[in-house]
Amino acid sequence: MIATVHTHMQPLTIIPVVKDHARISAIGSRSFLLEAPGEFDLPAQRRIWALSQTLKGWTDLVEIIPGMTNLLAIFKQTPEDPAEVIDRLSEAWDAARSIDLAGKTIEIPVHYGGQYATDLPALCDLSGLADREVVRIHHEAIYRVFALGSAPGFGYLHGLDPRIYMPRKTVPSLKMEKGCVTIGGMQTGVAMLTGPNGWNSIGFADLQMFDPQSLTPAMMAPGDIVRFLPARIEL
Repeated sequence: MIATVHTHMQPLTIIPVVKDHARISAIGSRSFLLEAPGEFDLPAQRRIWALSQTLKGWTDLVEIIPGMTNLLAIFKQTPEDPAEVIDRLSEAWDAARSIDLAGKTIEIPVHYGGQYATDLPALCDLSGLADREVVRIHHEAIYRVFALGSAPGFGYLHGLDPRIYMPRKTVPSLKMEKGCVTIGGMQTGVAMLTGPNGWNSIGFADLQMFDPQSLTPAMMAPGDIVRFLPARIEL
């Protein structure tokens, strides 16, 4: 099918959660994780995007990794005064103003149900919804790419209807196929690799979403809008 284009270490908390203030944690000696306060939503992500733009001007950073309402800042060298780094990051967050990324629209044809929808029955049991209702709710939503990570080209998509929320598995599937359309908590996505996966599969998208030979290897980018199109429903 063709798409139509329109960390393991436990963080050491240094600043605790305070209303309207970000949590900042040390990850090892050179990395600091900033987590947005409040709801897991688009306004919080827009501030993370704004903070990312600000930190690009910091010459002592080697890498900036925006995540889902969080950001990892990796310094070139171990800071002599971690507290000073904490203050800088906190001030940058407080000064950050919401920005929106002008992304493209991606439409992904999906085969809902069938052999790859291994977790659809469990989702129906949890939600109390019929399988066709779960599929309808999933494909009628409009999703936003918050961040890329986990695997090359994998987009973390925000916008899942709470009615089809399903927690990640406590025991991952050992060999989930690349292309499976999945739900993990309040996020949805498309598996980029075949292998162990703790998300819940409800369908399959037969397309290449990451091409290492391309000038833009990943189909998705932060800010993009994603729609899932029911190319086939087999229930």
